[in-house]
Amino acid sequence: MHIIIGLGNPEDEYKNTRHNMGFCAIDEIAKNNQIQVTKKGFKSIYGIGKIEEEKVILVKPQTYMNLSGEAVKEIIQFYKIPLENLLIIYDDIDIIPGSIKLRKKGGPGTHNGMKSIVNSINTQDFPRIRIGIGTPKEKDLIYHVIGPIPDEEKEQLKKGIELASKATEEYIKNGIDIAMNKYN
Repeated sequence: MHIIIGLGNPEDEYKNTRHNMGFCAIDEIAKNNQIQVTKKGFKSIYGIGKIEEEKVILVKPQTYMNLSGEAVKEIIQFYKIPLENLLIIYDDIDIIPGSIKLRKKGGPGTHNGMKSIVNSINTQDFPRIRIGIGTPKEKDLIYHVIGPIPDEEKEQLKKGIELASKATEEYIKNGIDIAMNKYN
């Protein structure tokens, strides 16, 4: 079993923002694999299904980004999965829009959702997919991540979401090393 967690903020005002790329990736994975993400629990909305004949749980924490670790900790403690079967998907300003990067483990960088997760589960040894949202043209980082997305950027961001979905399926099928070799 694998738990795939996409990071984002739960309210409608954040729905179409760069900071919700993790939620968007979960929606894309769910759509491509006929998994309904409608159950409530673990401070999240989640759905259970199969990808490549492997049981998966797709999760969208409802704690707000800065408290994502609370939801992650609850669900991994309940299901008692090994950390190599936990995959976190989130936005990254240091990656160009339309691109993704996979890592086996590593620090949270400047991402507050990842800082919360690392602090809550006391490790950074779990795989992740970072979806590029690019750096802000202006100096206002907060507006860049939670402000509206200009129309000219939407297609590029959609490519990153689609790549994250495909990379997730590759990770489920063949493991993180092969997925990294194929998508990095």
